[in-house]
Amino acid sequence: MELTGNKNKNMYKTSDISIVIPSYNNLEYLKSAYKSVREISKDIELILYDDNSNDGTKEWLLELEKEENDIIKIFDKKVGHPVLYDVGFNLTKRKIIGILHADMIIHKDFFTNILKYINPNTIVCGICAEPPIHPPGNEKYILDAGFYPNEFNQSIFNDFYKTLNNGETNNGIFAPWFLLKEDYIKIIGKHDTSFFYCEDVDIFNRMVIAGFEVIQSRDALVYHFTQRGHKFEKGIIGKVQHDYQDRVNKDTRNYIRKWGSMYKFDINHRPIPSPKYNIAYVVKNCNSQLLEVLEPWCDRIYIENQDIVDIYIDREQENTSFNLSKRVFIKSNNDPIGENDIVVEFDVTPLTQQNFQLLQQLPSIIKESGEIGEFELDIFKITINHLEEYQNNLIKL
Repeated sequence: MELTGNKNKNMYKTSDISIVIPSYNNLEYLKSAYKSVREISKDIELILYDDNSNDGTKEWLLELEKEENDIIKIFDKKVGHPVLYDVGFNLTKRKIIGILHADMIIHKDFFTNILKYINPNTIVCGICAEPPIHPPGNEKYILDAGFYPNEFNQSIFNDFYKTLNNGETNNGIFAPWFLLKEDYIKIIGKHDTSFFYCEDVDIFNRMVIAGFEVIQSRDALVYHFTQRGHKFEKGIIGKVQHDYQDRVNKDTRNYIRKWGSMYKFDINHRPIPSPKYNIAYVVKNCNSQLLEVLEPWCDRIYIENQDIVDIYIDREQENTSFNLSKRVFIKSNNDPIGENDIVVEFDVTPLTQQNFQLLQQLPSIIKESGEIGEFELDIFKITINHLEEYQNNLIKL
C-alpha cells in the first residue's frame, strides 16, 4: 500500500520517492536501515552504495535479492558520500529525492510525516532520536534505545514516538532530508565535493541563501545510532579515528576559505549565513605558523617573506582544492591592493586571540556598520573600497 501526504498541494506518494544510502564499513547498520524502510514500503526506490568497504558490505549487497525498486552500486575505490548522493540523484527518475544515513532506522509513520510537507522550493527534514553520547540540541531528541542494531529496543522507540506532538514543525535543517529533484538540480546543482565532513553544512547554507522554505517535521522520527564506521574506532563508542579528525580539520579550513567565516546555526539548527566579502590581509612580520592560522579567513594574504610563502604552499596545497598561489602573495610596493574590495592591514606582533576573534567576526561587523572608506578597529587598519556581497554566487555548483 502506498503512503501519501495530506497537506501538500500535489499529494505526492511513496512511489515518487528515491532515497540514496551510501555506506562505508557500516554493514550491520545498513542492514537495519534497509529493513526499516522495506518493512514500511515496497514502493520507495532505494539506491544503495558501497564506498569500497572491507566489512562484507559488498558481498551482502551482491547477494541481496534485489527488489524491483532497489539500485545497488559497488565502488572499488573510496569516493566519499557527497559524490555518491549526487550520483544517485542523477540516476533516479523519481520526483522526490532524499538521503538516509546508513546508521538510521525510521519509524513506521516517517514517510507520511514527510510527504505532507513536500512542495516546490521546500526542503523537508526528519528528526533524529540519538543515544546519549552527544550533547542535546533542539534539532534532535535524546533517547537510549540502544547503541548497536542488535540491541535496538523497538518498544522504547515506538513508545517515545507516541509522546510527540502530531504535526509539530520548526525551520531547522538536519538529515534525513527530502526535496523535489527538479528544485535540487535547478537551484543547488550538486554537493561540493571539496568537503567530506562539512558537506552537509555547506549544502544547508546554500539552501537557506537560495530561499528554500525549510520544514523539519518533528514527528518524522528516525533513530540515529551515530556509530558510523568512518568516524569512530571500531568497538569504542565516542573515540574518533585520527584520520577522521584530520579530515574534519582540513574540511573546516576549506569551509572557511569558501564562505569567509565559520558556520553558525540558530537554536533549531538552521544555518545563519554570514555575508561573503572579498577581503585581503596585508600582514607585517608574519611567520609560517601565523600564515597557517590567517590564510583561510581571507581571499588573499600578502606577507613579506618569499620562503615562508613557498614552504606554506608546498605543504598546504594537497589539503585544498583552492589554488593557494592565487591566495598567498609577497607584499611589494607595486602590489595591486586597491583591486581588493576590503583590505585589512596589521602587524602580527601584538596579535592576540581577542584580536583574532575580531578578524573572524569581520564580515558581520562590516555588514552591520561598514561603509566605503578607512577606519581603525583595534590593531587593524581597514579600507573598504567596495561593499559587494558574494554569497549568492556560491549557491549553485
